Amino acid sequence: MMNALIPFISLLNEMSPYLLMGFLFAGLMKAYVPKEKYIGHIAKPNFRSVLYATLAGIPLPLCSCGVIPTGISLHKQGASKGATVAFLTSTPQENIYSIMATYSLMGLPFAVTCAFATFISGLTGGTAATKFDKTKSQTNNAVNNCEETGIKPKNRIVSALHYGLVEMLGDTGKWLVIGIVIAGVLAIFLPEELFSVYLNNPLLNMLIVLLIALPTYTCAVGSIPMAAVFMMKGLSPGAAFVFLMAGPVTSIATMTVIGKALGRRTLLIYLCNIVVCALLFGLTIDYLLPASLFDMSAISGTMCHEDGVTGIFSFKLICSITLIALVINAVIQKRLSSSRKKNCNCGCGCKKDGKDRKDEKDEDTVLNQLKTN
Repeated sequence: MMNALIPFISLLNEMSPYLLMGFLFAGLMKAYVPKEKYIGHIAKPNFRSVLYATLAGIPLPLCSCGVIPTGISLHKQGASKGATVAFLTSTPQENIYSIMATYSLMGLPFAVTCAFATFISGLTGGTAATKFDKTKSQTNNAVNNCEETGIKPKNRIVSALHYGLVEMLGDTGKWLVIGIVIAGVLAIFLPEELFSVYLNNPLLNMLIVLLIALPTYTCAVGSIPMAAVFMMKGLSPGAAFVFLMAGPVTSIATMTVIGKALGRRTLLIYLCNIVVCALLFGLTIDYLLPASLFDMSAISGTMCHEDGVTGIFSFKLICSITLIALVINAVIQKRLSSSRKKNCNCGCGCKKDGKDRKDEKDEDTVLNQLKTN
């Protein structure tokens, strides 16, 4: 029984630090950065919004899980679907430390190609979402009214923590749990010798890598040594690049949250863009670019391991326990607030100074009638 739980615990330990960082980052961003400073640049459904969101997403130190709450938070505050898709595509693929890690472990050509592919895939995905999905999601509508009239904590830190670790977790926590469970099942039943059977067929290996990378969780930095090991075992550079590109951007957790927040059509556009871009760049590396650029023979067969394994595991375990507690708290808070939604005309359940918004509206109507008389 305990052996069956190990994949789930490992996944949760790998994801929880980045999830907590992402939720906290989303809260701090909302509390300290006025949305008027940036939402206006990414709110319109046009190419400029997509370009700005792509450029902003590449350097941010957010991983494939940490980007979920931040991206959905941007959409809630008014970012267009195209800009949101561009941000969700570009941010987890590359950031400052993953570029440096790719360069140090796999060489400059891989690092440059990854950065360029990240930029292109962000543009194409955001542009496709802008053009082919013009429907409005419910995520944008229910928040703005409350932001203008609801009570906010005076302390910005309290506001940031409440938004990121209560409101955002309440919206996405259930879907993240579902994603972790499915990914854990895949980790248990996926055969380890899957690659070795098809080493002589790069295209087939790319398709196999996609089938593995799309539903499972891999961190941008964590996927780099895995891709290096795959190449040293015979996987082609192009197939390894497909893993580097598709792994951090997609997972069951990411897909369930995007489908819920942005709609199924946007999710389909998001996935098709990742698959097409990953295959095109993978085939380009294997068949068009010089093989010497991606030669892994100079890399030692012994991969570097992290020091202080016990300390790292303890930290991740603490993050996992904290995340579970916060998800439970967010679910409880969401259920407690559901009873107040029935008395709120704006549809969000908020109140102001203990009065229903309906009462305030009735009072304003009476005052206006008195003034007219």
